[in-house]
Amino acid sequence: MTRDGKRSVLVMNGPNINLIGTREPAVYGADTLDDVVAAARRQAAEFGGHIDFFQSNWEGALIDRAHQARTDGTDAIVINPAALTHYSIALRDALLSVAIPYIEVHLTNIHAREEFRHKSYLSDKAAGIIVGFGAKGYGMAVDSAFKDTAKFPSRPETM
Repeated sequence: MTRDGKRSVLVMNGPNINLIGTREPAVYGADTLDDVVAAARRQAAEFGGHIDFFQSNWEGALIDRAHQARTDGTDAIVINPAALTHYSIALRDALLSVAIPYIEVHLTNIHAREEFRHKSYLSDKAAGIIVGFGAKGYGMAVDSAFKDTAKFPSRPETM
């Protein structure tokens, strides 16, 4: 248990995820990012855990936040890298450098979409991958991050 004696999960979201619920709802669903955050906060409270959220349309900001997780008590990362999935070696390297297990989440089934979306630079190192369940996928990932202590062991207590 790492932050104030509680398991801590970081949920990170990449480019355009701030627009879910309004951007192509037929593809991405009607739930907004605020809906996702509210549901995940309720889950964290049920587990007695701590949860942080970060969204950026900028690759470097996501990398910086991943680096911060290395020392802020984060036990697990849930990440929807969005379009960065398909080309960001830098984000992959950042996640590997912090040595925190992560779950990759996608609202849609990226393997059933355009061919360029089939490749993920993060999947082979992820503790788990959840695709195609819409906003419910975040709930699945958060649930696993709090419950599956074998895959997501607590890290040493931090300040």
